[in-house]
Formats: sequence, C-alpha cells, structure tokens
Amino acid sequence: MASETESKKHYVLVHGSCHGAWCWYKLKPRLESVGHRVSVVDLAASGIHPAKIEDLRSLSDYSEPLLKLLADLPAGEEKVVLVGHSYGGMNIALAADLFPHKIALAVFLTAFLPDTNHKPSYVLEQFLEKIPNVAWLDTEICDRGSLTTLLFGPKFLSSHLYQLCSKEDVELAKSLMRPSSYFVDDLSKANNFSEEGFGSVPRAFIVCNQDLTILMEFQLWMIQNSGVNEVLEIKDADHMAMLSQPQELCDALLGLASKYA
Repeated sequence: MASETESKKHYVLVHGSCHGAWCWYKLKPRLESVGHRVSVVDLAASGIHPAKIEDLRSLSDYSEPLLKLLADLPAGEEKVVLVGHSYGGMNIALAADLFPHKIALAVFLTAFLPDTNHKPSYVLEQFLEKIPNVAWLDTEICDRGSLTTLLFGPKFLSSHLYQLCSKEDVELAKSLMRPSSYFVDDLSKANNFSEEGFGSVPRAFIVCNQDLTILMEFQLWMIQNSGVNEVLEIKDADHMAMLSQPQELCDALLGLASKYA
C-alpha cells in the first residue's frame, strides 16, 4: 500500500490509436498494488466501446469517454494524474484544455505533444510530413472524405510498435486493434489550445529511446516546441513502454506524481 507520507493518487490512463484500455493491463495492477486508484478508458470506437470510427467526426467525439470521466469527478476531489500514450497525447491535451482544474499533471508517454501557438493539427502534420508512405508497411489507410482512418498491420505492429514486446503481447494486439483516425482535418480548423487551459497544466514527457514509431528526434522536437516541466527517459523501451518496460514506467509515474500531484 502507499505509505502514510505518500498520498493516494488517481491515475487516468489514455491509450493511443487503434488500441484500447486493454493495453494498460500490466501497468494498472502495478500502480494499484502500491495503493493508488487507476482508471482506464476505451475512447470512442476503441476497445469495447460500441461506436464505429465512421460515426466520429472530431477529436471531441473520439475523446468523449475521457471527457465524461473527468466531468463526472466530484467537485473537491483530488486532481488526477492524466497519462496519454502516443495519439493519446492529443486526447489529454484536449482534456487539460477543458478541465485544467481537475488535472494535477499531464504525462505524455512518447506521445504527440501539441502547443498553444499553432493549430492542434500542427504537431500531427509535422509528423506525417516526415514519414514516407512506404514506412507504414501494411498499415491500412482509408480515405473517407473528411476522415482518414488507419489500422496498423501485423508487419508494422511487429517491426515498429512492439519490436521489444513479447510474442504474446503482439498476438493480443493483433486480435484487439480497431481502426482509428488522427482527425487532422478537424484539428486544422479547431481553435488553438489555450494558455489558460492546456497551457496552465503541469506537463511531463517520458521519452522512449527505442521507439521506432515516434522517433527520438521527433520526441525531442515536440518537447522543445511545446515546453514541459520535466523529461524522463526509459531506456530499452519501444513505442509500447507499458508492455515492454511496465515496471520502469510504473516507477517513472510514481516519481512524477510524488512531485506534482
């Protein structure tokens, strides 16, 4: 259990594209075993959420389960530690913009980190410009007019996302992934995230030095572009640090929460 000198924290874990709450199955019990509360969410059209990706039109639609969770937190309850992985960085940025008073710390786990000086789409556009189409390998990319969807293919999964994970975790992902979207069109028309909202929430970034999806160079560029309060690095972690290095990630989150939450 958490020590008397370390208060119980509430962690909210937000998955990345094509994933679901299931990807936190190694981290959640580790945080709970030392006395903390952990909430994991299936974003819309993810995991077991009943919506379909073609029903969604915006980041707000996609983030609705997370936004509802934060909206429903009782007034006066201790602020949460919000953790976003990969595209989940966009979800937690939106949540921080809308509910800054409910968030003690936003942690970007090798995640997209937007800023307040550009459109929310800016960081995604920079990322996509740097990746040739061939780099996506067998990922299924489908143009649905105003919505482009993607579903990571088995080759891309094994070589770029899960290359340091167990074969069992790769098979789990293959069976549970669902199509997702970056919602770039929506975000290119949205208002900038505000200094009063997103900009007021303390932010930390966890760098994964073996990430072959969001490369180290781009992680560091986002940190410089947006600015964060603290940067930690997990060595020998691929893009799926919660699966390839769960204890190291747990320790990193506990350390950050003890300082900011």
